[in-house]
Amino acid sequence: MGLFEGKKGLIVGVANDRSIAWAIARTIMEEGGECGFTYLPDREDDEKQKNRRRVEKCTRDYPEQTKFLVPMNVADDENIKQAIDKTVEEFGKIDFLLHSVAFADRDDLSRDTIETSREGFKMAMEISAYSLIAIANAAKGIFNENGSIAAMTYYGGEKCVPGYNVMGICKAALEASVRYLSHDLGPQGIRVNAVSAGPLKTLAGSAAGVGPMLQMYEHMAPLARNITHEEVGRTGAFLLSDFSDGITGEILHIDGGYNIMGHPGRLLDKLETE
Repeated sequence: MGLFEGKKGLIVGVANDRSIAWAIARTIMEEGGECGFTYLPDREDDEKQKNRRRVEKCTRDYPEQTKFLVPMNVADDENIKQAIDKTVEEFGKIDFLLHSVAFADRDDLSRDTIETSREGFKMAMEISAYSLIAIANAAKGIFNENGSIAAMTYYGGEKCVPGYNVMGICKAALEASVRYLSHDLGPQGIRVNAVSAGPLKTLAGSAAGVGPMLQMYEHMAPLARNITHEEVGRTGAFLLSDFSDGITGEILHIDGGYNIMGHPGRLLDKLETE
């Protein structure tokens, strides 16, 4: 019997088959869980519906576990409600919800943080942080007992990571939201946590310039390597499962131990030999 046998939930934020959200959803479905998926609404003039088709491509090997695909614009409360209504229509109640949404204008990401535009800041914060609050609020009444919400964050929300810039501020707000939501939803038995993953080759990672970070992590992390999509998938699934039923309000790092380091470690040794 799989870890998610009989469990149902909503996955928000799969962009393509390299998305961390997909790695987590795939793990859940391989463990017997059933999932509904949201996708970024396609433009009206996009006849090919590229965003929907990318998610369909991910899920086609799991026809029994994939119950629906629905567009969701996380900056639109009515659109969020429509997605939750579809979830209720298909599932009635859910056991888990994954939030894996973040966005900042590329121009703002490429600037020093101090030069972030006002409109760019508001948009990045709304999509990357407030959307967790909005979705959790819309879904709070449809959870079974011992429900779980998980979000995705990164170490740049805790410490300054040059190049991560305004997104680091958004992730700090997201992590604070996790703690406050865990308090608000705790009496209902709903847990709220976040996975802080090390760098991976994803769509978001490419925008943040993940290449040099991969090299740095490989030399600095205690495990002396980078993490994999599969490892993050298992960790995210753990936080959404009954196996983590006593954990809430936590930021769980999966980065090979990089976050514990207060010294360049083996990276310094490499630099001294060059």
